[in-house]
Amino acid sequence: MNHSAPTLDTHASADNADRLVHWLIDSVQLEATVFHLGQYCGRWQASTAGRGLGSFHLVLHGECYLHAEGRAPVHLRARDGVFMLRDTPHFLSPKSDSTADPASARPGLPMQQLGQAAPDATALACGFFHFRSALSTLIADSFPDSLVLRADDPSLQALNALFELILLEPSRDPDAPSPLVARLAELMFFYVIRHVARQQDIATGLLAVASRPEFSPLLDRMMQEPGSDWSTENMARAAHMSRSSFYKHFSEASGQAPAQFLLLLRMKIAAQHLHGGETVERTAGHVGYNSYAAFSRAFHKVMGEHPGTFRRGRHVHVKTSPIGPIRTIEQKTRTGVSKRVFHSPLK
Repeated sequence: MNHSAPTLDTHASADNADRLVHWLIDSVQLEATVFHLGQYCGRWQASTAGRGLGSFHLVLHGECYLHAEGRAPVHLRARDGVFMLRDTPHFLSPKSDSTADPASARPGLPMQQLGQAAPDATALACGFFHFRSALSTLIADSFPDSLVLRADDPSLQALNALFELILLEPSRDPDAPSPLVARLAELMFFYVIRHVARQQDIATGLLAVASRPEFSPLLDRMMQEPGSDWSTENMARAAHMSRSSFYKHFSEASGQAPAQFLLLLRMKIAAQHLHGGETVERTAGHVGYNSYAAFSRAFHKVMGEHPGTFRRGRHVHVKTSPIGPIRTIEQKTRTGVSKRVFHSPLK
């Protein structure tokens, strides 16, 4: 018998997880803005912290170090980048032994216009991004707080083309770069979250549930039939487990009780339908609510606004999460992938 052959359950779990990845990416509404684009020389510090937004730093050429509170400096080289999904005290500098406090980082020499690479210069594209709906923020909270992408990661080679396009943009004032750079940064972000979502070492959260063979078919059914009677007993039955065993193991995987997980999943799906122009009444029925008032209360509890307001496009921003770990995307074959820690209302 060939024990190395994948089972049908393994294939089904992978297919379900991949569908979830596509659903997540399709649901995220992201908008990036470029803060500055240029190069630093000499002594300098750069930080996007303190504005209540996620941010990014892309190293176009040269090298630098990412410093964050209580953590070893992270060496960044050309074509590396870091995405801070939440507002975390940090700064970049040319040295690894900086003693400055990330919470009080101050800029050094001003950024120069991006042109021919100067000796010992570091060229950066830095900016911010926010999620245009509470739904997108909830989805983003399923991911690590910070991500470092590496130019030598074979699974991220497509990003090299995006770096090239950024470098081809005409040089302008460092503080007023081409708006196309922001769109390219958005594309880069989607590549990165797809890469992370497809990895299988997730600690807790929506993706952790999808990666568990015993829960993946259940999650797929819940996404396809959100309006069905998904009591804890029915979830356990669909997962072929006793109620007590299901409650224990599902709560460990998702980070919360099954009923709370169901509520958040239904509201994610509802928000997606509303954003697509579906009426509030039809959306409520689709996710299992016969009462408009009950659906409105549930939606407001999760999304922070009433469904009618959400449908009209007035999306609110939720508060940022506490500081989490810096996550470096590494090649599994080289070092293995360390466990990630999540901080999320749906985890």
